Amino acid sequence: MNNTINLAVLGLGTVGTGVLNLLKDNADELSRRTGHQLKITHAGTRRQRDDIDPSINQTADLMAIAAANDVDIVIEVIGGTGVAYDVITHAIRHKKHVVTANKALLAKHGNEIFKLAEENGVQVRYEAAVAGGIPIIKIVREALAANKIDWLAGIINGTGNFIMSEMQLKNRKFGDVLAEAQALGYAEADPTFDVEGIDAAHKLSLLASIAFGIPVQFDKVYCEGITKISLQDVVYAKELGYTIKHLGFAIRRDNGVELRVHPTLIPNQALLANVNGVKNAVMVDAHPLGQSLYYGDGAGAGATASAVMADVMDLVRAMSSHNHFAVPHLAFKSDQLSDTRILPSDEMTSGYYLRLTVKDEVGVLADTTRILSDNGINIDAILQRDAHKSGLVPIIILTLPVVEKQMNTAIEQIEALGAVVEPVVRIRLESLE
Repeated sequence: MNNTINLAVLGLGTVGTGVLNLLKDNADELSRRTGHQLKITHAGTRRQRDDIDPSINQTADLMAIAAANDVDIVIEVIGGTGVAYDVITHAIRHKKHVVTANKALLAKHGNEIFKLAEENGVQVRYEAAVAGGIPIIKIVREALAANKIDWLAGIINGTGNFIMSEMQLKNRKFGDVLAEAQALGYAEADPTFDVEGIDAAHKLSLLASIAFGIPVQFDKVYCEGITKISLQDVVYAKELGYTIKHLGFAIRRDNGVELRVHPTLIPNQALLANVNGVKNAVMVDAHPLGQSLYYGDGAGAGATASAVMADVMDLVRAMSSHNHFAVPHLAFKSDQLSDTRILPSDEMTSGYYLRLTVKDEVGVLADTTRILSDNGINIDAILQRDAHKSGLVPIIILTLPVVEKQMNTAIEQIEALGAVVEPVVRIRLESLE
């Protein structure tokens, strides 16, 4: 064995404990693959643990760990954007390589952190920040490096996918499934980041950067959650041959890049439509490869620890080579990142599912189709249900792709009709072709 590489793990929650267990269980395999002995010298924790190796120095002083002489790589799994930011930048300034699972921090401060790392001759690795155990960062950044990526679409939040899967497969209401997700530990007591799409938007901003060679721009991601998806819409979508999934999209257009997270109708036969439960999946459309799909566990101790340690092993291998860190943080050389325009939501293009609730009157459907036609919107399908006991009729319309500002105008005009008694429900629709 050539020598020992010393690691520090900051945070001994689910993921940090998973890293400790992986190192203990697979120590010989890791050494064979890297040619080094990997040793944890420090663990950052607020409470002393009696169940871990006593040779590991446990302390709450994270800044001291980040600067310690007997640490080569700092593994940050504490989360958040406060203390984590301070300790990561402190570690970088002390010439430590960093491995992190912190998508929120990188989505907010990634450009600054990566620049600081370059200035100090170290690397920040973040495979575990997106899609858990699926090596999607490495795939897009390295395996697909010779391709021009046209778009990617993904289920990148397991909690949201569990909720939508249960609604789709078992005809359950959103609130009931959310309560079960919380009971099972899939959702936090405050599930806002998951169900409002914020977590997925963090991840999408990182994926888009390495796909298109642009700076991380989380603040420009259009974000829409699943809290307003009703069982009624799930049922109607099924009747029309579609599944509703909560997806993130990064799409290269002639006039810019679309970054969006929202509920989406996709055809039942689409591969992503059949990814259920808490699983994650990312589809990438690239030239010349074409479409490819990457599927697996998006969270959990094992999946995340696997991604964290894969990054550690990459760093260890690079530290002993003459060609250090050939792969840039965001896949493209930092001076080659482009200022490609990120399109605002009203310039994005997609198909739409529209649900109208109208009075049972002659002419309302004709008025609606006329408005859509006047705004350059082509209809793909119409489903009109029987009148409810209240005398109100649901009308469901699927449209072909259209620029959103045209749809905004059309919906405003439709809602002004006297026979339309509720706001129009709209959900984007994608063929994934």
